[in-house]
Amino acid sequence: MASDLTVSALGASRLQPLPAAGLERVPRGPMAAASEHASRGAVAVAPQAPLDLGRDQRLRGPSAPGTEVASGAPRTRWVRSATAMLGFNPAPATTPKLEQTHFSVLSLNVQVDAQGWRRQGIIELIRASGADIIGLQECGAEAAADIARALGMHVVQTGPDTPVLSRHPIAPPAAGQRGVDIVLPNGQRVRVMNLHLAHAPYQPFQLLRIPYENGRFITTEAEAISEAWRTRGADVRRAVDELASRRGPAIVVGDFNQPSHLDWTQAAARAGHHPLRVRWPESSAFEHAGFSDAYRKLFPNEVTHPGFTWTPNSRRDDPTDHHDRLDFVYYRGQTITPTRVRIIGEDTANADIVVTPYPTDHRGVLVDFTLAMDAGVAAALGR
Repeated sequence: MASDLTVSALGASRLQPLPAAGLERVPRGPMAAASEHASRGAVAVAPQAPLDLGRDQRLRGPSAPGTEVASGAPRTRWVRSATAMLGFNPAPATTPKLEQTHFSVLSLNVQVDAQGWRRQGIIELIRASGADIIGLQECGAEAAADIARALGMHVVQTGPDTPVLSRHPIAPPAAGQRGVDIVLPNGQRVRVMNLHLAHAPYQPFQLLRIPYENGRFITTEAEAISEAWRTRGADVRRAVDELASRRGPAIVVGDFNQPSHLDWTQAAARAGHHPLRVRWPESSAFEHAGFSDAYRKLFPNEVTHPGFTWTPNSRRDDPTDHHDRLDFVYYRGQTITPTRVRIIGEDTANADIVVTPYPTDHRGVLVDFTLAMDAGVAAALGR
């Protein structure tokens, strides 16, 4: 059955149709394992044209020049009057404004190379999102090159199934590293790392006694933390260590296959979102390394805004599944600020941007950032 892919944004005055993709819906199973691609390297495609992003201060204190009091009146007033009479009009002191750049980042698991009709669906989803930088998971080098080519973007394969795509040039990673530098139009660089952590054993299923990948059943927070760190701790530690010396702005995106300690709280457990409180070690490790969770920064209430990204493929009350937030955009740096975050998904009940038919088993996370240029970077760039 042929379908048209349609995208709409909540709050918009109309639905925005995309070109007919001739897409056919196929069955999709939950928790598909990552594709086993071993290819590495970089593929560059010509990018689209960059977007054109395009006081009267009162001095105080006897130590400030021109403010000594004479006959009860500030001398500054006389100085200003005299200069005005002589035709001099000194400009008021100002604080220099830092140059700002705006860009958006998308994290999206495409589900095993976005095979069949879903490949075109993923391309149209990315195009509709308007994202400048994209981290895809479960996406091998061949699929990534195909998607980047269709979008006119640069692409670098940073791991077997974790490409980074960008409208702007990408500096490939140094030997043995996963992070790449995105070179923005004003010359600033942002380090981006894309992660896809191990999918099993999966601790929420272990806690809920849902059989999956031979994971043993567990009951306590301590067991969940121990199992989670045993499953993904080495990869998380390598990522955190690699970024430890990074002084500029840094962003980490990915499918962590693990919830956040900011979501599995006592309040969320009381609300019935999750069975108990768990201080998950992966999200805690990034927090301790100075990273902030963009979604939770703008939506701090985990009860009213759970932000579930897993999964569009099952009902919330499905006893064989558990809905959760597994896909993240983390950021670190004094000059970088998230200004808006949106979930991309299958319907208005679960997403801010709706794509139908929805082409993957994870919802996407789209974050708008503002990056200010500090004095050191400005001097280095000759500004």
